[in-house]
Amino acid sequence: MESVCPEVDYQRFLAEGRLMIQRSRGSGRHVFYPRVAEPVTGARDLEWVEACGKGTVYSTTVVRQKAPTPSYNVALIDLDEGVRMISCVEGIEPDAVRIGMPVQARIVFRNDAPLLVFEPA
Repeated sequence: MESVCPEVDYQRFLAEGRLMIQRSRGSGRHVFYPRVAEPVTGARDLEWVEACGKGTVYSTTVVRQKAPTPSYNVALIDLDEGVRMISCVEGIEPDAVRIGMPVQARIVFRNDAPLLVFEPA
């Protein structure tokens, strides 16, 4: 399915409870962030495929807030499909998130919008 606005498609999939990423039919490489062409080759043969949601924390930092607002982490997650995305790891204290930690994707709704977060696997 080719779209003129892949971001809209991605958000629609999240709203349906599905983590979908793109894959080039020609090279087999997965692509994230949603786009109309593969970054390396420029091929416009991208298709949507369901991601397993398993990943590993590549990098993390804690954003510290002034009380009473809770601190939170921001993490780069490498999905098993080979793409990297920015998100957060929930379900544990922000300081407990570690590089190399296995995580699992989960779709939550915040302010009526779908959001992809991760939790320890």
